[in-house]
Amino acid sequence: MDERVPGSRATAEGDPIVGRDAEADRLAALAAGASGGGRVLLLSGAAGMGKSTLLEYAAGRAEEAGRRVLRASGRESERDLAFAGLHQLLRPVLDEAARLPDRQHRALLGAFGFVSDSPDPLLTGVAVLTLLSQVAERAPLLVVLDDAQWLDAASADVLAFAARRLDDDPITLLAAVRDGDPVTVPAAARDGGPVTVPAAVRDGGPGFDRGFPTLALGPLDDAAARRLLGLRWPGLTGRIRDRVLGQAAGNPLALLELARHAPLDPDDHGPLPVGERLAAAYAARLAELPEAGRQALVLLAAADAEDPPDAVLALLPDAGDKAWAAVEESGLIRRAGRHVRFRHPLVRSAIYHAAPFDARMNAHRALAGVLRDEPDRRAWHLAATALHPDAEVSAALERTAGRARRRGGYAAAAKALARAAELRPRRDDGARLLADAAGLAVYTGDLSWVEELAGRARARTDDPAVLATASLHVGRLSALTGQHAAGFGELAGIAGDLAATHPAIALDALAAAAVLRFYSGEESQRQEIDRLLPHLPAGPLLEWARIVSDPFGGGRELAPRLPGVIAEAAGARGRPERLTALAIAAWVLDETPLAVRTFDEAVQSWRSAGPLPDGLGGVVALACFEYGRWDRAREVCAELGALPAASRLHHAVACAHAIEALIAASQGDTAAARTLADDALRLVDPLESRSVAVYAHRALTAAALAEGDYEAAYQHLRMIFGAGGDPLHYHASYPALPDLAESAARTGHHAEAIGIVERAAQVLARGGSPRLCGLVHRSRALLAEPEHAEPGFLAALAAPALERWPFERAQAQLEYAEWLRRRRRIAEARPFLTAAYDTFRRLGARPWSERAQAELRAAGLDVDAATPGALSGLSPQQQQIVRLAARGLTNREIGERLFLSPRTVGSHLYRTFPKLGVTARSQLRDVVEAAAADG
Repeated sequence: MDERVPGSRATAEGDPIVGRDAEADRLAALAAGASGGGRVLLLSGAAGMGKSTLLEYAAGRAEEAGRRVLRASGRESERDLAFAGLHQLLRPVLDEAARLPDRQHRALLGAFGFVSDSPDPLLTGVAVLTLLSQVAERAPLLVVLDDAQWLDAASADVLAFAARRLDDDPITLLAAVRDGDPVTVPAAARDGGPVTVPAAVRDGGPGFDRGFPTLALGPLDDAAARRLLGLRWPGLTGRIRDRVLGQAAGNPLALLELARHAPLDPDDHGPLPVGERLAAAYAARLAELPEAGRQALVLLAAADAEDPPDAVLALLPDAGDKAWAAVEESGLIRRAGRHVRFRHPLVRSAIYHAAPFDARMNAHRALAGVLRDEPDRRAWHLAATALHPDAEVSAALERTAGRARRRGGYAAAAKALARAAELRPRRDDGARLLADAAGLAVYTGDLSWVEELAGRARARTDDPAVLATASLHVGRLSALTGQHAAGFGELAGIAGDLAATHPAIALDALAAAAVLRFYSGEESQRQEIDRLLPHLPAGPLLEWARIVSDPFGGGRELAPRLPGVIAEAAGARGRPERLTALAIAAWVLDETPLAVRTFDEAVQSWRSAGPLPDGLGGVVALACFEYGRWDRAREVCAELGALPAASRLHHAVACAHAIEALIAASQGDTAAARTLADDALRLVDPLESRSVAVYAHRALTAAALAEGDYEAAYQHLRMIFGAGGDPLHYHASYPALPDLAESAARTGHHAEAIGIVERAAQVLARGGSPRLCGLVHRSRALLAEPEHAEPGFLAALAAPALERWPFERAQAQLEYAEWLRRRRRIAEARPFLTAAYDTFRRLGARPWSERAQAELRAAGLDVDAATPGALSGLSPQQQQIVRLAARGLTNREIGERLFLSPRTVGSHLYRTFPKLGVTARSQLRDVVEAAAADG
């Protein structure tokens, strides 16, 4: 009888797995499961909790089940090397990269520095997803990432991007991340209290910090700890065993290491080695080895996985050297052919720090000596040996930063510049490098790091320009994280302090402060900007700040000049940030077509030079939504969510969610709209990010209107306007006025709504755009007594400019037609109904097209179904896939555009064919053309 003993599981290398039955079963099931949809699981826990052992067990089960396994292990010293972890993972399958589409292939090669291209992070992520999908075509794939908290930021972000898109691929990803909390080991009372073993590493990895299923490993219970100790150290008994159990506190690694070094004298009541004492234990084991063995271990501890293996092996003793036998007997390493690795990352760290200082320096010098053809690796090893300022090593690190930046490795570039600053002989030069590092760190979304770098820069110099530049970087990132109040205060302070001495920097600071004012919608910030404006030189940037901060307070006068200014800026190549600023101004002033065209050109310029700035997506998506380019707006929102730093840029991601929710609700996908809007509201403080709060509540309003729940719609709209009727946000609230009016008219809130509309009318009369004035007329008509409504409808529809906002124009046409039909003026209503219906069908605004369809039938017109054929019955993403496939794009090309794996694209097409009534890809073109003709 084959009876399984609980806790008797073991890895292929014989490491027992005790007290983790449920965890081991879950990982094994994922690793060796069916080849259906993808799976992702993060395994978290303190250092030594057994994460690596469980991953090893899962990998063994996967291989037994016929799966291919790709592995990578993060190392603390490699966090400064862009894409080091990704290269480690994909090295065994890089030959297959040649099958990728050319752009993806070059992006991947650029990330690894094999070609000079500056990779688009999105394209690199798609390339990795496509490559993994290719590998999984032959056999289900398991990706194992150990110590993911030490993966370099660029690798972690790309892998997290891929992990979010494994739904239809036979790929499983298991990643272990070390908790950031220290491992506290309670000692018995007689031993003098608890001892803390620091685990000073950050939580998760750059891309693995949000949204993935997580399995947390806690300490072993007492029974499991005793069982593990009995299996590995059966001779340890009595008081010594109890002391080991007490001090290990359920940490498996600490349990075994303490047992290994437990005192032989049972009367010795001194504390067992932990923390520094554990490092001392490793130092003792290191000292017992022959000199050649000690040197080999220290050199291995100093080396990184990205150091060329042949170069490292050349420095080690020959395989037959007797020193290796002693090293292997020590239990510190594992050998498999030519591969040598430490049994656990803690062992590597302990060996490195236990080694004498001179030994560590000699190891780094030796590695630098054999890595002359690897300038980035050599620079970091030389930096490890530098005890004093060294201009040559500093310059080498600065060059390393430049190469990392060109590959999109902003985190690695920032770290290289920061270390270069430490080694730069002149303090002012070092301060400049630190300020530059802070600017690069902005792209990682790590505000605390940017603040640290900026603080270090400020501590090294009195140069006002460098001081202000460092602070500017902090403020700009605050605009994307949601910490707007603190960022605004800093930026406004810079503008005020430097207005007289450094006006250019002061203007930059004021412009950045205006962005924060827009995001937050805080009135006191407008007042502070108004106070500063007279003290700064006049010019386009000053006008821009005034427009963004207070578009109805005189900003309209710039609107006629915008086309010429934009044309001039477009002629100055290499300045996409200038175009972006002008596009934002055009959008704020409701010059929407001009804004969309300018954004298109700016985005193209950004991408030709590097990644798109993370904060730009929300404004682009809004402009496209208002202009009727809803598919493009969705694409921009998806791109923003897929950017490497996005998971840390809460305001930017929340804005994208809110806008996508607005589109989803307008197209009738109310469940998705509510989920997205709720996600947006959870990501930000509504008082810090009033713009996002308004967009989210507008989306929730649209979802309620789509379902005919006018009371719920009105309640959401009341969140957009304050108790006294003032808008929650000075720009984002006003477009919701007609929805407020309609929901109020249907629920008996006339008086309150009329007060809000008239209060808005007074503000907009002083500088509002023709669009907003038209929305006031429309709102008045909806709230008026039926016999007095027509002038408002006609005024709303009279402005030719309303065509720039097709959805709003169609809504106005429908509402007027409904009024006409109720007045039995059916012949007059029909043209308006037909125009509105056509627009709603083209946009895919299902709730509105169905409402228009019902009115058309009531007006005596025979119309087709409100949706343009079966195509509109698909999800928005499926519609995009079908349209691209109809144009002849392959699954890989579609996946590259929509950030999906080719297999996911194929799965969507397979599921849509029956819904569309087609059996072949070649028939999709007819379906799309028919839908266009109907629309």
